Amino acid sequence: MQMNKPTSPHIYVIIPAFNEQSAVCNVLAEIPKDLVTEVIVVNNGSTDNTVEQALSCGATVLEEPNRGYGYACLKGIDYLIQKAVDASDIIVFIDADYSDYPSEMIKLIKPIQQNTADLVIGSRALGNKEKGSMTPQQVFGNWLATSLLKLFYNVEFSDLGPFRAIRFDKLLRIGMKDTTYGWTVEMQLKAAKIGLRCMEVPVNYRRRIGKSKVSGTIKGTIMAGYKILWTIFKYL
Repeated sequence: MQMNKPTSPHIYVIIPAFNEQSAVCNVLAEIPKDLVTEVIVVNNGSTDNTVEQALSCGATVLEEPNRGYGYACLKGIDYLIQKAVDASDIIVFIDADYSDYPSEMIKLIKPIQQNTADLVIGSRALGNKEKGSMTPQQVFGNWLATSLLKLFYNVEFSDLGPFRAIRFDKLLRIGMKDTTYGWTVEMQLKAAKIGLRCMEVPVNYRRRIGKSKVSGTIKGTIMAGYKILWTIFKYL
């Protein structure tokens, strides 16, 4: 989904997607088209019709066969590096499951456009959550992780929400490495370590379309929790 925008900074949206054929076009349809230069869906080894759906709804589609949330995000970043996008451009990350509200993207972008923040996290904890949209283990895990971030990195977050925006040069400066479940917390703790201006804005959250590959399984929940905690202590 490419649009020629005359204004700067330009906005690029990266959407990791694994078997989201029923949801991805809903997400694409609600992205504010007057704001965004290009929407990039990174197919992360889907076995359904995610690619066909994303293409039919106008997205640029990249292939990342190595499964892992971080792998998909890194693929999108590499694509933007190859495009040589401007340092001041803004990168938005949002999931393909339609649990976030893409129309709220402007709330995340605005502080960066106004030069009052470098990284903006869409906080589900500060917004309104539909009943059942987050499991009890997700809520507890977010509380524990953000409490540890405050204790060890002296930064206050209320959520590790995947809906976020960051200036491109700051994203490159962070030097993201995680390829799986530690992606979100790595970005937040590294941003704190190098002194980026971080803030949160409340976002609404609903039940996703389909079953979560992480919180929807015992194995996924355990692995995600372990990786998040391991990442927090790794960078101390």
